[in-house]
Amino acid sequence: MTDYIGRYAPSPTGPLHFGSLVTAVASYLEAKTQSGKWLLRMEDLDKPREMPGAADEILRTLESYGFEWDGEVVYQSQRSDLYQSYLDQLIDKQRVYPCNCSRREIADIAHAGIEGPIYPGSCRHGLSSHRQQIAWRLRVDSDRLVFNDRVYGNFQHHLKNDFGDFILKRADGLFAYQLAVVVDDAKQGITHVVRGADLLNSTSRQIYLQQQLGVSTPSYTHIPLVKNAQGEKLSKQTAAPAIKDKEAAAQLINALCFLGLDVTALSSAMPVSTLWQWALPHWQLSGVQKKIIQKNSEKS
Repeated sequence: MTDYIGRYAPSPTGPLHFGSLVTAVASYLEAKTQSGKWLLRMEDLDKPREMPGAADEILRTLESYGFEWDGEVVYQSQRSDLYQSYLDQLIDKQRVYPCNCSRREIADIAHAGIEGPIYPGSCRHGLSSHRQQIAWRLRVDSDRLVFNDRVYGNFQHHLKNDFGDFILKRADGLFAYQLAVVVDDAKQGITHVVRGADLLNSTSRQIYLQQQLGVSTPSYTHIPLVKNAQGEKLSKQTAAPAIKDKEAAAQLINALCFLGLDVTALSSAMPVSTLWQWALPHWQLSGVQKKIIQKNSEKS
């Protein structure tokens, strides 16, 4: 049995871009340098946003860049019964409640939080209207939650003020990311999560949900985001270009450089297998931390 089980969980809303690659490289190296397992999960819950063929293209791209994952790929779209069973546990414990408020109704009475309007709990004691479609919300009764991130250090949120009662199952019947990722991490035995810093705000909610479900909390590491010339996070929404198979060596070197490694000994003429052989003994998470410190010192 291994003590380290990590995972990489892309969403098939488009091809992988350089920011996706950076996160994958960090996650992979952390797992492999700990003699751990590296699992692959396809977060394809939101079918309306999924690009046809993107999941297969992501797998092919990862293979061409030399990634080797353990076990079979998990697809969230095939696990609805599992997510419902965990939601049922919370229903039995009265930790969740049905909500049929519309977005407009919420916007009219909500106050602003970190990621949008904070739901004021209108349906906590009964549905507020006769609308048929309902969502399921988690009761958030805890004020302060603190966790330690291995790159960013101590991080804290006031859950009620920052997020409020958040959705676990949407009114359209789709399960929310927060529930699916917590259930998947628990069922797969994930011990370490390495992902992009855009998910730092999700971590507190996920830890709180883990506590409500009685499952273990992994160690969290969030990697700084790659940004474009306008200072925006590289993403499908900001038209980040897809990484290409023929540029695998060069892009891997760029990713290693972004993560704080001295890559002067490397060349894009090298096979990707050689680059990975070099990267494994040279990988140190402290290099990522130093880059953050340097950036912060430049701003001050």
